[in-house]
Amino acid sequence: MVIFSISLDLNRLATKTTPLNSFIGTYECKADSKGRLMIPAALKKQLSAALQNGFVLKRAVFQPCLELYPMEEWNVLMTKVNKLNRFKKKNNDFIRRFTAGVKVVEVDNAGRLLIPKDLMGFSGISKEVVLASAVNIIEIWDKDRYEQAIDDAALDFADLAEEVMGQDEDDGLS
Repeated sequence: MVIFSISLDLNRLATKTTPLNSFIGTYECKADSKGRLMIPAALKKQLSAALQNGFVLKRAVFQPCLELYPMEEWNVLMTKVNKLNRFKKKNNDFIRRFTAGVKVVEVDNAGRLLIPKDLMGFSGISKEVVLASAVNIIEIWDKDRYEQAIDDAALDFADLAEEVMGQDEDDGLS
């Protein structure tokens, strides 16, 4: 009689996170004078599971764009942020800056998303907009700023890709 034993490394499983959603694509659309933009049909289909619960829209940390989080993804992120010790000034400063301008938003019955004026100002969005998938969130960019960010990143992307993804680990990414 052969007995098979399966051993799980719970620490390894606990540290690896799998995104709840994984979005694909880059889409162009237009914002109207009130800051409403029509979500392209292909993206709306990918967002369909999240439409009922709504979204959180916030300033990006590293770029002059906005980040659209499905509420479920936002709650996972806030669970991590909530574990920070608030008796450390750095943590309080981070939380304040990270959540600056955060808004709960919904896609209306016509398939439009309203971007609040303060976030329009931060991102420089005027009319031409790019919605770009970023694994489990959607980045919302002014089209010119998006094109500039892509052009700027192209110069050292090969080195960045090698540094970030070119490491031999258990994941076997190639």
